[in-house]
Amino acid sequence: MAEEKTYTVEQAHYFFALEFHTKTWELLEKAERSKAEDTHMLDFAHASLAHWRSIGTATRHKRGEWLVSRVYAVLGNGAEALKHAILSYEVFERNKNEMDDFDGAFVYEAIARAYAVSGQKTEALKFIGLAKKSAESIREKDDRDVFLAEFNSGEWYGVK
Repeated sequence: MAEEKTYTVEQAHYFFALEFHTKTWELLEKAERSKAEDTHMLDFAHASLAHWRSIGTATRHKRGEWLVSRVYAVLGNGAEALKHAILSYEVFERNKNEMDDFDGAFVYEAIARAYAVSGQKTEALKFIGLAKKSAESIREKDDRDVFLAEFNSGEWYGVK
């Protein structure tokens, strides 16, 4: 008989945070999704965030809010995308010293995309500018490239 493994609550939260994060990205990256897959994608993003809030650092919390914002933007729900983008920004602002240099660029990108999906072009352009400016200060080329690839992907609803 196989040996039973036991996990701490923290280990279980970590496992599920990563698992649901990965499942969210798998669905985000699909070219075509069904309505059921859209629902699962949103559920997975919220579940990942809930687990990060339980055990994660401020950085993970900020990134979880970003992911939820991105999913809502992809689904065309600007109000919820903006709500979570702002929550991501607030966590970022309170914990800048714990964040990587690319986290600020992603916060501005999320706010810009949320405004774009909401049809608020002026605000979207303002935050696109902040995201680009923040990207200039990302020291590691690989990190900057990852940000720019994400920034240049996905729908910008006629703003960018």
